[in-house]
Amino acid sequence: MGKNQTRYSRLAHITKLINTNLELRPLLEQVVMAISEEVVRCDSVGIYLPQDDGSFRGYVGKPEVINGMTLDMHVVDTDYDLLAKEVIETQQTIYIPNTANDPRPDPRAVAGFGIKSLLALPISYEGELFGLVFLFDYGIPMELTADEIQTVEAYVNMAGVAIRNVNNLKRKESLLSEKQMLLDLTRDLSMSSSMTDVLGICLSYTGKVLKNDNIGVHLLDPVAGAKLKPSYLSAKSEWNENEWLERHEEMAFDPSTDRAFQEVMRSKKPLYILDVETDNRVNQEVCQTFGIERMLFLPFVTMGEILGAMVLVSFDKTEAVFSESAIDLAQSVTEATASTLSNLLYMEKQELLIQERTSEIRVKNIELNQVIAQLKSLGRENELILSSVEEGIFGLDLEGKITFCNRAAEATLGYAKGELIGQSDSIILSKDIVLSTASFAVKQDLKFRKKNGLDFSVEYVVSSVKEEGEIIGEVVTFRDITKRKQLEKEITHLAYYDHLTDLPNRALLDYFLNQEIEKAKLAGQKVAVLYLDLDRFKIINDSLGHSYGDILLKDVANRINRYVPDQAFVSRQGGDEFTIVLPGFDSLAELMDLVGKLVESFSDTFVLKGNEVHVKASIGISMFPEDGETAEVLIKNADAAMYKSKEKSGTYYHFFRSEMNTRNMESIFLENALYKAMENDELLLHFQPQIDCRTARVTGAEALIRWKHPTRGMISPVEFIPTAEATGLIVPIGKWVLESACKQLKRWHDEGRTEMSVSVNLSGRQFEEDDLISMIECILAQTGAPPECLHIELTENQIFRNTHMTLDKMRDLKMLGIKIALDDFGTGYSSLGYLKNFPIDTLKIDRSFMVDILSDKNNAAITSTIITLAQNLDLNVIAEGVETKEQLEFLAARNCFNIQGYYYSKPLEVEELGTYMDWLEPISTSDSHHS
Repeated sequence: MGKNQTRYSRLAHITKLINTNLELRPLLEQVVMAISEEVVRCDSVGIYLPQDDGSFRGYVGKPEVINGMTLDMHVVDTDYDLLAKEVIETQQTIYIPNTANDPRPDPRAVAGFGIKSLLALPISYEGELFGLVFLFDYGIPMELTADEIQTVEAYVNMAGVAIRNVNNLKRKESLLSEKQMLLDLTRDLSMSSSMTDVLGICLSYTGKVLKNDNIGVHLLDPVAGAKLKPSYLSAKSEWNENEWLERHEEMAFDPSTDRAFQEVMRSKKPLYILDVETDNRVNQEVCQTFGIERMLFLPFVTMGEILGAMVLVSFDKTEAVFSESAIDLAQSVTEATASTLSNLLYMEKQELLIQERTSEIRVKNIELNQVIAQLKSLGRENELILSSVEEGIFGLDLEGKITFCNRAAEATLGYAKGELIGQSDSIILSKDIVLSTASFAVKQDLKFRKKNGLDFSVEYVVSSVKEEGEIIGEVVTFRDITKRKQLEKEITHLAYYDHLTDLPNRALLDYFLNQEIEKAKLAGQKVAVLYLDLDRFKIINDSLGHSYGDILLKDVANRINRYVPDQAFVSRQGGDEFTIVLPGFDSLAELMDLVGKLVESFSDTFVLKGNEVHVKASIGISMFPEDGETAEVLIKNADAAMYKSKEKSGTYYHFFRSEMNTRNMESIFLENALYKAMENDELLLHFQPQIDCRTARVTGAEALIRWKHPTRGMISPVEFIPTAEATGLIVPIGKWVLESACKQLKRWHDEGRTEMSVSVNLSGRQFEEDDLISMIECILAQTGAPPECLHIELTENQIFRNTHMTLDKMRDLKMLGIKIALDDFGTGYSSLGYLKNFPIDTLKIDRSFMVDILSDKNNAAITSTIITLAQNLDLNVIAEGVETKEQLEFLAARNCFNIQGYYYSKPLEVEELGTYMDWLEPISTSDSHHS
């Protein structure tokens, strides 16, 4: 096996590890081993990874111990190591063949290890820096060649892909973990009915997120309203709750007047104070008493209202600083708790008010009993006293006849003065009410009837009237609580419905879905859960503003409601996520009808304050019982299916499959097979000829990669190129294509076909490689291919993505004598004015314009314009996808003579192309036929 073949095998092996082993250390150890085996004169290889404090620390390398120190004891100090600083800032490879002539390396390391030569490389991917790599000697210079440096860079690129993949997996796992944690929190909160339980759950989850259990809760007084008071302390805190409360009372500390608390209550956002000694917003006495060094405030906010705040404290400045993401997650826990907390605080307030009112009524009834004992002898003075009481009061005898009624009762019930006297109590009491004779019994959720026949909610107290120990009647004191009942109804609605769209929220969804699951079990039916997420919603919020985003969410909610059947249940999960439950159905056609209507509903534009926007959605579907038997599992699986839908453009849907929780098997096959393809010589090139239609002679050919798998046969590039891009294998594959094409170009010229050129496509990933120019220069030198006959094809998107970098590389390619062709021209969005600024030799008209060129005026006009543009700029032009004689004649009439397409030939193997050229040579332009 040759050196290049060994190198490909190593790269393929590392690629396999990247896609099968998610542990970073063994991957990077393989990279270190590969580098050390390639550069045998290198005495030391070290990989350094970034730390939380911004430094870079040794992670893996050879040797593992240097001068008695393990590699992880080595930290890059950019104050001394100017070489590392430059690599970090520029993300460029730097080779220093002689450290004596270069002051940038750390002089301490150079002197300590006797370093003569040094190679420093960044580990990066798509502009993100993941680490540093250093190669150096111990006294004997490495004398690295350009090829060795390029090889090292190839391995380092593999390290970048590995670290990127591990980081992405960690981010995804973290997001899933956070989402699951919030689901668990919502479930736990929904099953809690007391303030202590709810806050205990909140403090437990917050402690897990921030790894700190020193948490105190300060809540608004449910009666006083604006006054904050210390309320709860985490059971795991280093302080005892009773002692914590006593200390606050001893210091007469009022959080309502504290500047830090005031800022949190005003902004309704978290506040993190890293050093309390230097911050004038905090109460220094309190901090010194409790030994506080840092403080994090997390407000309880629900429906725009603040209920209080949690305060996490650190007693040691050396403790790790909370990350921004951890604080955001902790705030999500706090906000999720706030809605439950709001309901409990309201109930607590109501209980206090009821106790207060009951006490007041008892006192008043004591007074009234004294009055009633003298009922028959009441004078004008006592009658005025009764009339002045705000509560309604009426008396009953033992037969239920009304004996007296004060002014408040008559006004509330709608009767004139004295009109009720002598009437039966049934004129006031609804049919279902029986007055209790138990003294001081407060009754709620009952109704009295007015004169106009309307019922209204009351709370009332019935007390017995005694005379000489005998009960002679009753006194009823009542209050109209209609407004309070309405307020309670509104609060209940806010607790279970989204305030923006008025759709049911997650709490009501869970209840409804679990109820429907139980019904479906008994009836043997199915239940479907559709999880819908808007695509690119954040762009609308960021570009137009949140008010536009709110309008869009309302419009989406209304549109969904219009299209779903009456029995379906629509809810908003939060953000731009909606859930639809289709309960109790038997036929899959019923579900597909709903899905089809949802997809169709997003075909029309949304109008936001006069602005038309096109919004698409991704839909995931799970079904009971196949995909889960609880609301939580069905929602989670529908969510997973929704993410699968995001892989498609436009409004799309996917049903949940168990494999969605693992990687796609077809993708795994391609990745595993592709890294073997180069080693086993399964890749090959086909060439599609480019013909001058005036002479019917082949002037060049485009090199097109093919994969001939031993068991599956030919695999289309459409299938495996995206996988190669994602894994980073596109770089070595692209190099192989370029090398193979140049070798064939040299053979054609040696055979006397000196008019032949070869075109090679460069992928975007390959074009961004730092060593691209040196790699192509090396291939030209090794193969002896004439550079002026090599055409590099780039797409519009590649050229205009980073114009400054692209222009520099294009100029470097031209310096080598290489020709540059702009592929698929006319399909991008670039300005035609840019063409004159780029060193382009050829425009290739995209095949899409050929399809209807004779019937579509637009295609014909665009094609004619491109040809004229090329001629005016003195550029060659090649038409791709030519399949008919009529298309050929259209092009020739406009002086476009260079043709590529099935009219002449499909892509051919090298031997077939040779036979075709031999057959075509004697044929004139007028006799040309497509093969």
